Amino acid sequence: MKHLLPVVIALTLFASLSASAQEGIKYTEAADLTLVGNLFPDTPNPYHRLDTAKYKGFEKKDLTVIVQSSGLSVAFKTDSKSITILTEYGYRRFGNFSPGVALRGYDLYIKQDGKWLWASSGTPDDKHPDTPLNLIQNMDGSMHECLLYLPLYSEERSVKIGVEEGSTIAAIPIPFRHRVGIFGSSFTHGGGTTRSGLTYPAIFTRDTGIQLLSLGVSGRSKLQPAFARALADADVEAYIFDAFSNPSLDQIRKYLFPFIETIQAKHPDIPLIFLRSIYRENRNFKMDKRKSEEDRMALVEEMMKEACKKYKNVYFVTSTNATSPEHDTTVDGTHPGDYGYFLWARSIEKPVLKILRKYGIK
Repeated sequence: MKHLLPVVIALTLFASLSASAQEGIKYTEAADLTLVGNLFPDTPNPYHRLDTAKYKGFEKKDLTVIVQSSGLSVAFKTDSKSITILTEYGYRRFGNFSPGVALRGYDLYIKQDGKWLWASSGTPDDKHPDTPLNLIQNMDGSMHECLLYLPLYSEERSVKIGVEEGSTIAAIPIPFRHRVGIFGSSFTHGGGTTRSGLTYPAIFTRDTGIQLLSLGVSGRSKLQPAFARALADADVEAYIFDAFSNPSLDQIRKYLFPFIETIQAKHPDIPLIFLRSIYRENRNFKMDKRKSEEDRMALVEEMMKEACKKYKNVYFVTSTNATSPEHDTTVDGTHPGDYGYFLWARSIEKPVLKILRKYGIK
């Protein structure tokens, strides 16, 4: 029994510290504030991006990424000098090409002089994920508008935001305009970023003020009919698709036109904006990668040229770019890093905004 005493003492001390850490903090469930970026705002779990019980036809791997909270953020105001997060996870992701703060942590922006300015980021203790994360402290105590990005590759059952007793926390209106859906691959999901606020949909939204409702589904974005049927049900004013990063040539040939037709059957008058996929750096010296990417690009160019003629309100943006002149913005040869995603967001802003303005989205 003697060898168990240090463990018991340590656990008792940890429990005591956890309890004391929560003294003087009042918690509010994030879903009771303002959730931003949710394509389907009526999911039974508010941090799931699609109701997996309602929509059928998905594979198990699809369901794993659908329930992750990438693209979601919480908008609120508070005059607390500190902000604490208490999370109940359903699933946590480890060992990716992104660090823990992006995969299973939080990213806080605060509005200053009319612009969203990064404030803090952090990850709950990996050994004790259900203990509070003191995200920021020593603020000035004045009222601030906050935007808290949720983890990219984890599932949450509960996210509670803690502020100091005696301070205020309250929902604010969604701080962005319109509802523009965006669906795509791990690029749209945020693979390779260091923080959840640095995905290209998040950067685009903060830069333009137009709300992108992101359903990035890691490597599962292959123009599948199940996704088309679900996307067709969403309440949106436009769609943007990072559609050609994952599917094979056969899948593009088979699914592209039916994908468009399924969505247009319910949204005949909104723009469907397809993005050309980015240059992947793993093709620089690998001839097989170069050949497969060139074949994919050629097929996409051919089919999108036909699609834009065949279907009304379909567009193809070819300016997508996540590569610096030095070709040094990748983390693994496939995914861009933070600067690459910044370049991606900036490269599509002008052409996408030009199309959206035609439909009164500005």
